[in-house]
Amino acid sequence: MVDVPVLETARLRLRGHRASDLDAAAAKWADPVVTRFTGGRPFTREESWARLLRYTGHWDWFGYGFWAVEDRDDGNYLGELGFANFERAIAPPIEVPEMGWSFIAAAHGRGLASEGIRAALAWGDGHGFAKTACIIDRENVASIRVARRCGFVEAGAVRYKGSITMKYERAAG
Repeated sequence: MVDVPVLETARLRLRGHRASDLDAAAAKWADPVVTRFTGGRPFTREESWARLLRYTGHWDWFGYGFWAVEDRDDGNYLGELGFANFERAIAPPIEVPEMGWSFIAAAHGRGLASEGIRAALAWGDGHGFAKTACIIDRENVASIRVARRCGFVEAGAVRYKGSITMKYERAAG
């Protein structure tokens, strides 16, 4: 198994996922506020478990993946963010590491996503990522603001799962 690097910011610790994250991750993914723009429905505990396994598998296969995000002061789970190769059936395809993020509702609006994403992007830049991309629902204004704040620019519409969503890209800084 690959050792997932630990990244720290002023308020956050990004670390590899653990099996003990399941309860917190399942609660987050069951929250309709969190899933409104990522699938449009709450996810089951089983689906949350599959996500955790997918995240850890990315590190082994690609040398990058998603981190669990926790509060640096108290260790509470806040969400997850990172890079993936989801092999999405998307047109046009995403052929660079895809960035994604999801935080518990109580963490929204506090600048935590931007803080963590910037740390992950700096790590990616240092590991040879010339470009990264993300897709965001056109109505997800908060995530669009976060993406722009972190250097992503709109790269056009893409079709995914029968819907049009927006693709954003960022060149290494």
